[in-house]
Amino acid sequence: MNIEKLFNEEITGVYKDRFEAYRGLILEYNQRYNLTTILEEKDMYYKHFLDSAAGAELFKKNGKVAEIGSGAGFPSIPLKILRDDLTFDLFESVGKKCEFLHAVVDKLGLKGVHIYNIRAEDAARDKKYREQYDHTTARAVARMNTLSEYCLPFVKVGGSFIAYKSAEEQEIKEAESAYKALGGKCEKITPYSLPEGYGDRVLAVIKKTQATPTRYPRGQGKERKQPL
Repeated sequence: MNIEKLFNEEITGVYKDRFEAYRGLILEYNQRYNLTTILEEKDMYYKHFLDSAAGAELFKKNGKVAEIGSGAGFPSIPLKILRDDLTFDLFESVGKKCEFLHAVVDKLGLKGVHIYNIRAEDAARDKKYREQYDHTTARAVARMNTLSEYCLPFVKVGGSFIAYKSAEEQEIKEAESAYKALGGKCEKITPYSLPEGYGDRVLAVIKKTQATPTRYPRGQGKERKQPL
């Protein structure tokens, strides 16, 4: 991927007005909902918008995507701005954050974005959502072994879980047993660097090779307390 081209031609180029509108909503709602501590314009553009957009090429054309732990909408909203062909179901357990996401979808006129105020481990056991997606994605939610148990049950066999992580690849490798238990396999790890020293990051693509056993996710906080 060409990070600088993505930033200059799309985020601050073709789609600048939409990103600026999104930034304005974050600043407005952050006073009430505590969405992010990253508020300076340049920081937000690099650490949130560009980082979220970095994985845009990894999602299949017209793909159906579940985002787990949406928060302020990273990476889903930047991805939707750049890839209008994608449809998103956003799963977020905090009601106030869902209110913010509804406001973003409404103000930006985003089509094909649905927001669910529900815990991921509960949604993943519902046949309406379980193994119904081409991709799941998440950013800054949990360690990889825990995150995989939240995310892989949503993915169809043949689809993938796309995780945004820090540059510590060891965390991704240590979760191998979790992927295997959940029906997945690490397909590739793509490193990239944000400009001007804003940090090294990786995108991990976990391919769904077989159905997730029905006992996962375990629920009752076991995903975090007793990670696979």
